[in-house]
Amino acid sequence: MSTPHATTRWVVALAATVLLTACTTSEPGSGSAGSSGTGSASPSSTTGAPRALAIYYVAETAVGPRLYREFHSVPATADNASDAVRELLARPTGTDPDYRSSWPAGTELRNPVVHEAGVITVDLSAKALTAQVGSALAELTVQQLVYTVQAALQNTDPVRILVDGKPVPELWGHVSTSEPVRRADPYQTRSLMQIDEPAHGAQVGRIVQVKGEAAAFEATVPWQVLRDGQVVQSGFATSLEGQRFAAFSFTVTLEPGQYVLQLVEDDPSGGAGRPPFTDTKTINVV
Repeated sequence: MSTPHATTRWVVALAATVLLTACTTSEPGSGSAGSSGTGSASPSSTTGAPRALAIYYVAETAVGPRLYREFHSVPATADNASDAVRELLARPTGTDPDYRSSWPAGTELRNPVVHEAGVITVDLSAKALTAQVGSALAELTVQQLVYTVQAALQNTDPVRILVDGKPVPELWGHVSTSEPVRRADPYQTRSLMQIDEPAHGAQVGRIVQVKGEAAAFEATVPWQVLRDGQVVQSGFATSLEGQRFAAFSFTVTLEPGQYVLQLVEDDPSGGAGRPPFTDTKTINVV
């Protein structure tokens, strides 16, 4: 969306290998890996092989802030959930600088994520209590954590948030955490248009494969490619299911240079309804 960041081709390739599975992380089934109640509850990974984990961020849209996700490459361990939470807390923005986090800098995961008896437990340091957020952003900041850890576990069990090992009744004066927090309705929480691949700032070859997820009217995902603010190619992709979050992909061939990939939600109301959701990624074609 903004100034591109250097992203190597191997990261893009890695994301491609996991994207088919990772696209299901928006609504994982309750019987997925991690529901056995063993205490660690994260799926095993091949030692030393990098993984791409879905990390959720908050970004502005025409209808207010919503969650977007990025896939971050992290070293492999046997604890996807803890690794995902640490990655979320490690930086104030995503690779796309329009994606941001309001978790206070310095917030740490004190203990490994535990998943047992139908509850996911995340134990944070006291720095977590110092966020300066209003009510709407507070709710999304908590959901950012909920969506991220659930995606890593492929499970939608509610999330108990501890601070310094102890329950807290609320966060920031706005969000009740006296009980485990359930995932909010994705259609009211996430952007309905999401480019997952290529990443913002990626360096790619001339044949560009674009993948993502959308909850699109009649499964239609309109796209454009812009160069210097001008549309150079456009078309539409078809998601696997209409009106529900579902994967889509398309391929476009481009000359070398810098481009912006853009999705703009189809508007069946002809402008009478809410503003459309969008997503953009700046890429460098070599």
